[in-house]
Amino acid sequence: MAQLLFRQMTVCGVGLIGASLALAAKRAGVVGRVVGLGRGQANLSLALQRGIIDEALTDAASAAKGADLVVLATPLRQMPAVLAAMVPYLPAEAVVSDVGSVKGWVVQELEPLLASRMALVAVHPVAGREQSGAAFADAALFEGHRAIVTPSKRSSPAAIERIEALWQAAGARVERMAPETHDALLALASHLPQIVSSALGAALLEERVEERMAVDYGAGGLRDTTRLAASSVEIWRDICLTNRAAILSALDRYAAMLASFRAAVEHGDSGRLAELFLRGRAMRELLK
Repeated sequence: MAQLLFRQMTVCGVGLIGASLALAAKRAGVVGRVVGLGRGQANLSLALQRGIIDEALTDAASAAKGADLVVLATPLRQMPAVLAAMVPYLPAEAVVSDVGSVKGWVVQELEPLLASRMALVAVHPVAGREQSGAAFADAALFEGHRAIVTPSKRSSPAAIERIEALWQAAGARVERMAPETHDALLALASHLPQIVSSALGAALLEERVEERMAVDYGAGGLRDTTRLAASSVEIWRDICLTNRAAILSALDRYAAMLASFRAAVEHGDSGRLAELFLRGRAMRELLK
């Protein structure tokens, strides 16, 4: 028998990540009851139909009652308002967590909202797809992927242990690091690729050559390179606005490399071009 970690998990935002965590936790038997808080009735109804949640609510106060775990899975900039509306109705020792892709801002904004005996354990599961909504929820989504836990001043040892056990039950590989370390790493490894993919898509959207649409001549390479451009606009807008310094640094690194490619093409520098393409291939070969 699995150990029950939380009697009631309230998932705020029953999208791909929140719904998949609910499915995984229920499958593992580590939560007793799952309440879904959301805005879209159609998505909540689908989550109920699929057995992802046991109750669907649109009112934050109602969703807070009885929740010993709150998982914030909304776009980042919605999290403070959602938590503020819930705190007066939460049990005194509730644990608050999240699944956001930025951690420093989450800790800074959410910790002051907590009541005195509540704990915050910020988490980023490094897994996902470009699809969104409960329709795409998958209990196996996190298996073999990192779940990065970023403890802070309001993270009690007991709360950290329970949150890590929750993610391990979902099949994730749990890793701890400081929020600022997480944000610098993910700006390079996740946020920059999204911006590059979206920028390429935006650059090519209306490009024509003699009335022929350039995108009509793209094949697998263009599809692969712009796959991330299909991701949620709301989620990625908030990531850019809440991890600005680290993302600007990552963009500067990318701009410098792009300038190196441009200079090599402009000057017909065969050796430099080969060096740059080999450097790119070497990075690709490191991906597991």
